[in-house]
Amino acid sequence: MGRQGRDSRPAVEDLEGGEDLLAWCVAAKKRTTRWRSSSPPVAFPSPAAPFRRIPAAPQRGVAVTATDPDGAMLTELRKHVPSHVRTVQAAFEDLRPSKRYGLVYAAAALHWTNPEDRWSRMASLVEPGGVFASFGGPIELADPAVAQTVRAARSPFLARDDVPSPDGTPSEAEMQWPGTELQRSEWFTEVQQTMIERRFTLTADDYIGHLSAVSAYLVLPDAEREQVFSQIMRVLPETVEINADITVHLARRHREP
Repeated sequence: MGRQGRDSRPAVEDLEGGEDLLAWCVAAKKRTTRWRSSSPPVAFPSPAAPFRRIPAAPQRGVAVTATDPDGAMLTELRKHVPSHVRTVQAAFEDLRPSKRYGLVYAAAALHWTNPEDRWSRMASLVEPGGVFASFGGPIELADPAVAQTVRAARSPFLARDDVPSPDGTPSEAEMQWPGTELQRSEWFTEVQQTMIERRFTLTADDYIGHLSAVSAYLVLPDAEREQVFSQIMRVLPETVEINADITVHLARRHREP
């Protein structure tokens, strides 16, 4: 886990097309430290849509706790995971853990959290020597012409729909957020950044479904959100090619003396 930089490649080979990120993260941690037991606990604090990633975890003998402030999200999650996956309805800032976890995983959710005491709160969830993992990245239209048409369609409502770096890190910087904050944090070390390349095709309906979970659209009033989706839907072809590279950050919780 000592390598840093945007060109780092995954350190394990059991990542298949970026589809099992939890397995990748668990395997990375197993290669770099010993678990306290054969079934290390994992926490998902306030995930944006983690249930696509969680099912593999219990099948690998990992005890999982998933949290979200939205009860409807947790209801949806329970449809996709075994009954023994523990769920907690709470915002990240309201979590009061009774134990620490070997691995804490956040899926495109950190920008929703309060930056004040973010990393001390995160450290309170991770056992000494444990790992924090963050996965995120934009889902972008690969065809520049289609992307320009969509930008024009949404422009009366949104000038941009991406999430700017919360700490102002420029896009050309070698280390991206939240790795930049992790490097400055007194709680974490061995910060590693890896890019996982993903390319796929979505139907127009599925692309709109993706946009419905994007922060910029979620904060719009309901009527405006429906309008912008209708405008975008009118200009989309039946299917769209997608660039969806994932930036992975891993960091080790400092061991306590």
